Amino acid sequence: MKNFLFERDTWQEIYESIKKNKTRTLVTVIGVTWGVFLLVTLLGCARGMENSFSRLFGDFATNSVFIWGRSTEKAFHGFQEGRRLKLNLKDVEKIKQEIKEIEFVVPRIRRNGKLVKNFQSGDFTVYGDFPTLDKVQKKNLILGRFINNSDIKNKRKVMVISEDLYKQFFDINENPIGKNIELNQINFTIVGLFKNGNIGMSSNIHIPFSTYQQIYNTGQEVGLIMVTGKKSSNIKQLELDLKLMIKNLHHIHPEDERAIGGFNLGKEFEKLNGFLIGIQFLTWFVGIATLIAGVFAIGNILLITVKERTKEIGIRRAIGATPLMIKRQIILEAVTIALVAGFLGIVGGGLVLILIDKIWGQGADATLVNPSVSILIVLISIGILTVLGTLIGLIPATRATKVSPIEALNS
Repeated sequence: MKNFLFERDTWQEIYESIKKNKTRTLVTVIGVTWGVFLLVTLLGCARGMENSFSRLFGDFATNSVFIWGRSTEKAFHGFQEGRRLKLNLKDVEKIKQEIKEIEFVVPRIRRNGKLVKNFQSGDFTVYGDFPTLDKVQKKNLILGRFINNSDIKNKRKVMVISEDLYKQFFDINENPIGKNIELNQINFTIVGLFKNGNIGMSSNIHIPFSTYQQIYNTGQEVGLIMVTGKKSSNIKQLELDLKLMIKNLHHIHPEDERAIGGFNLGKEFEKLNGFLIGIQFLTWFVGIATLIAGVFAIGNILLITVKERTKEIGIRRAIGATPLMIKRQIILEAVTIALVAGFLGIVGGGLVLILIDKIWGQGADATLVNPSVSILIVLISIGILTVLGTLIGLIPATRATKVSPIEALNS
């Protein structure tokens, strides 16, 4: 078989066969090429969407729940409706103690603040944060560090700034670490610089929660509680448990749906994953169905070719060609056509993905980020084409071996 593959006559015969049926072969090649092209392009776009979602939510632990206080809509235990719910640090401690499925609980609070440096000034969002924020919403630090426990304990006047803010107040290549900047007429030292986030996190300032309490006189108030569940936890049930506990702690009616605002990132991420899995399944189904249709067309062409070459096959049988030799020649022809068409489809799909990346894959709000297919997908496609080409080639090959040499010569 090895020598058969490298014999010049083998490939010369395949070439002559294709040459005699140029139109039919071209149409068949286009069909298989289109199937591979669809498979590569759609899988690449699905990967681009997945990369886009990953970049969008990349800063956050995806099994997270966010809750905040709003106004009640039902009277309860002597409290009138319209009461404003204010979360506090005692709620945070209760949540840590009572709900075992939680990995991290991160209280946050924010207000606007005025930043001044020399003759430049601007209004920005100031967050009071704990070091655990970096475990739930990972900061991509360019320079320096994030807030640490010593900052909290000593109420240090330090801040971590975003890349956007840095560009507004500092010269290019200037190191901001250790530099002083004025926030609400109080001098702060910059200890960290991070890349812009992807979900509304640009132009932000992070300072220690304890320092924030002191500056804004907020006491035990908490604006937002971020909760991350353990890997084994049911994120939907976790959200329900959180809201029920907050309602019990603050004497809110159990059926009051307005009092507590919330966003379940874990639930939304599950929906996105389900959508992506559906897209990938549909892509494989459409691609493979198109491939099978194209490969069947190859089988039909070879059946016609075998009929047209009946006399030639009879002569080869008469001079000593065995059924195996006839069979492998036709199978090799089927596999060759399938692989050539597959190669064209892979190259075409790759070029289209490069073009898509140039048009829609650039910028912070890119729809498709790095749309591409892995080498594994390419190898799987080649493997599918080889198997299908071999199987479909067996039909005309078997028919060819059943031709009697005498009948073939007399035809």
